[in-house]
Amino acid sequence: MLIWIPVSEENGAGSKIVPQLEAKKWALVDFDAGEMKSVKFYDSIDDLGGEWVDFVILSNKFENYLDYMNEGMMVLVVREGQETIEDIIEAFKFKELDEIGL
Repeated sequence: MLIWIPVSEENGAGSKIVPQLEAKKWALVDFDAGEMKSVKFYDSIDDLGGEWVDFVILSNKFENYLDYMNEGMMVLVVREGQETIEDIIEAFKFKELDEIGL
């Protein structure tokens, strides 16, 4: 499955999540069989070119998320202390992220 995460810099699994309006890069994580297979970075979320993404993970529940939900993505929010991609994917594995619902 593919997971979008807005980040402040391109620093592999150590990249830190930021609010989407502050994102310098977007990380696309390929997660399969309980582990992170790869991380690719894009300048904007539109650069992927319409490929299906399963999840988007945001830094807080007050961000605009309706566009993602309308495109069929599940929207999750990090909890305190989950800052890097590595932290976030570890939390994702154990269902320790919060789901945004309408």
